[in-house]
Amino acid sequence: MSETAASAPPLTVMTVNIHKGFTSFNRKFILPELRDAVRKVGADVVFLQEVLGTHEDHGRKVGESWPEAPHYEFLADSIWPQFAYGRNMVYPKGHHGNAIMSKFPIVHYQNHDVSVAGPEKRGLLHCVLRMPGQNIDVHAICVHLGLAESHRQHQLDLLCQMVRSEVPDDAPLVVAGDFNDWRRRAHDVLWREVALREVFVTAYGESAKTFPSIFPMLSLDRIYVRNCSVHLPVVLPRKPWSHLSDHAPLVAELHL
Repeated sequence: MSETAASAPPLTVMTVNIHKGFTSFNRKFILPELRDAVRKVGADVVFLQEVLGTHEDHGRKVGESWPEAPHYEFLADSIWPQFAYGRNMVYPKGHHGNAIMSKFPIVHYQNHDVSVAGPEKRGLLHCVLRMPGQNIDVHAICVHLGLAESHRQHQLDLLCQMVRSEVPDDAPLVVAGDFNDWRRRAHDVLWREVALREVFVTAYGESAKTFPSIFPMLSLDRIYVRNCSVHLPVVLPRKPWSHLSDHAPLVAELHL
């Protein structure tokens, strides 16, 4: 290991499905509270799913608490100077998708459409992060897979193809988000095809239960890594998160 790599500070990553800034069943708009909670975690890189880019009707109904900026910009604010948004679902009043917020420069990003025929639109947002003092970039992919098993299998295949074609073999890679993989099929596929390992499986023997956040029973949200080590991944506590999202957020400290 080089001296630069040995002295590199850890990289803290977080993933959370924010349900378009509303509580379950869209009862209440809580994006400002959610922003405060994400800030307190202080992660270097945040992977977000179900982020609203814009929605005309919601803005009119919610009133003053509705931000003028797109939600990913509102969340990033002054804490994460770099952000990227991948628009997946477009409808007459607006659109939503995945986003990545970073404290480090995003030197390239691309959103890959992995939708399968039908109304469900999905994407993989790939960002390349330039780390200070590092001679190799970190690759980050934000994931939100489909609800149908056959769709997820196809989308996992597309994810593996993307990793093989766009990510150097020796580059640190983080793939995080909402996999909707309640049967836990993704672990074997991603390890066998592109050597990605899930951080909770590595640390504790099984992936974390994250859904529903009030009483987690299903392992839907994941953090997979390659070419980096992980220290003490955690599921964030029920309070305040069960009020802010129906998915419990995950956080992990990575060593490059």
